[in-house]
Amino acid sequence: MKVLCVAEKPSVAKAVAGILSGNHYTVRPSPSKFNLNYVFPSTFEGTRCEVVMTSVTGHLFGLDFPPEYKRWAAIPIDQCFTAPVIQTLKEDEKKIKGNLSRQAEGATAVVIWTDCDLEGENIGSEVVRACQERNRRIQVKRARFSVIQEREIQAAWRNLGELDMLQAAAVDARCELDLRIGAAFTRLQTLNLAQRFPQIGQGQIISYGSCQFPTLGFIVEQFERVKSFTPELFWKIDLTLSKNAATQKFTWRREHLFDHQFALSLYEMCVANPEARIVSVNSRPKEKWRPLPLTTVELLKACSTKFRIPSHETMRIAEKLYTSGIISYPRTETDMFDENFNLRELLEIQAVDNRWGEHAQGLLNGKFTFPRRGQHNDKAHPPIHPTKATNDLGGNDARVFEYITRRFLACCSDNAKGQETSVVAEVAGESFSASGLLVLERNYLDVYPYDKWATTTIPAFEVGERIEPTSLLLNQGSTIGPKLLTEAELIAKMEQAGIGTDATIHDHIAKVQEREYANKENEYFFPTTLGMGLVLGYKKMDMVLSLSKPHLRSHMEAGVKSIANGTRSKAEMLEENIRVYSEAFRVASTKFHEMEAALHETFGL
Repeated sequence: MKVLCVAEKPSVAKAVAGILSGNHYTVRPSPSKFNLNYVFPSTFEGTRCEVVMTSVTGHLFGLDFPPEYKRWAAIPIDQCFTAPVIQTLKEDEKKIKGNLSRQAEGATAVVIWTDCDLEGENIGSEVVRACQERNRRIQVKRARFSVIQEREIQAAWRNLGELDMLQAAAVDARCELDLRIGAAFTRLQTLNLAQRFPQIGQGQIISYGSCQFPTLGFIVEQFERVKSFTPELFWKIDLTLSKNAATQKFTWRREHLFDHQFALSLYEMCVANPEARIVSVNSRPKEKWRPLPLTTVELLKACSTKFRIPSHETMRIAEKLYTSGIISYPRTETDMFDENFNLRELLEIQAVDNRWGEHAQGLLNGKFTFPRRGQHNDKAHPPIHPTKATNDLGGNDARVFEYITRRFLACCSDNAKGQETSVVAEVAGESFSASGLLVLERNYLDVYPYDKWATTTIPAFEVGERIEPTSLLLNQGSTIGPKLLTEAELIAKMEQAGIGTDATIHDHIAKVQEREYANKENEYFFPTTLGMGLVLGYKKMDMVLSLSKPHLRSHMEAGVKSIANGTRSKAEMLEENIRVYSEAFRVASTKFHEMEAALHETFGL
């Protein structure tokens, strides 16, 4: 009996074959030199068999219009919403498909070993299609795993399940909508703008994407806030008290006032009666909470903020660490560990590392605290965590791995604990406050240097005590304007609005830069002149559902989820979204003069 196994990447195929065969396999050639066939004996559902483990390289098939609809000038643009769509075989994938067909011949079953997410299910369905073209009777099984490690791979092989065709259909729906929407609005923008504005560049495609434009919209909105900000003067009373040679600054409870005359009158009352009276001294336990288990979005934000690593680079590194068996699957929304998850085994692995091994050993010796439970569980993968100990990494690879490991160890540690003292003083009826902190137990902070929490001393004030101020001043300040968006802030806005998924957010950010709609300088994003004009153009159209706002795309993503969980059919979801975007296209077409006006304005014409 022959069983064909297919992974999503060549490196995963080799790693899984090594685990299942004990590294005793034979390599057979393939039409694709990158997608080799690893052959070894095994047992499938209680019967001895020959396993052929091979791979694809992501998606086999693409989605496109038939040739007659690809000539932009030959058909009305709105036909992009009704034209037939066909699956196409990518030129580079023909050899891979040929290998699948050849290996499927005579095989009893094909086992899908793609990544366990929506895209993985969809790629798996493409593999099945290619195999069934040659062998209609081939059985289909699904291996589910989150870590490329001996125990999990062997468990996946022993407990094969079924391919989730609802999830595969959900991705098909998203791909079809992306094709139709992108084609329609890209043609609308390019045909109407490219020749009228030489500043855009000869022959440039002015592409539209239903994720990229809301992403660009966030960048433009923040840029406009920064540009339109006007500083405003305010006044505040600053108080300093001293005791036993120690001084303490107090903050005015009113913070500040924009009315200079009122602030001055209050200050004059304080100067006339300057004695400060301590009205309360409260001391209470204080904790700094350890971080939640790590999700994809939190990893992207953290690496951008702490190491200035772009999100697309972070994902590339995380994927490489995963396929090397060093970390768990890096695309997950889950921020809680199951109660039966074997965390002790992972701690034992890290206990040998000289950077954090002592802390890991302390957790094993009794200081372990089960990680906090967040609000999200995608039911597919655990939070991101290390699965090996390694000192062989360098550069950003090492930084990402170290962050993931320290975050995991911090999750398994106790909160930092301290004692906070709060003091309230009054001067002429005006209240001022100050606080100090004594850190008693650092706990997770010992292994997690990315959080700061330090002791800040405060003099031992007593209730009823009366003190002459060391200083009592009326100071002038001004409001500080907003800053441009950092990558971490942009990711947070995208996540909150439902733009993209944890696996694609980084791609959309990269694309708005590749298409020269936005640039990133140091750590901040700003729109190009073209990007600014496009967003302002859609804004001027004053549509009910703007094409540069997140509402349309987030509604589409909700529809994708409804297909995946079986509450809605693919046909229903497609019909509704095509109707909504068709209407948006009709309105945008009739108001496209607003787009031209906006570009005239931004280009200074």
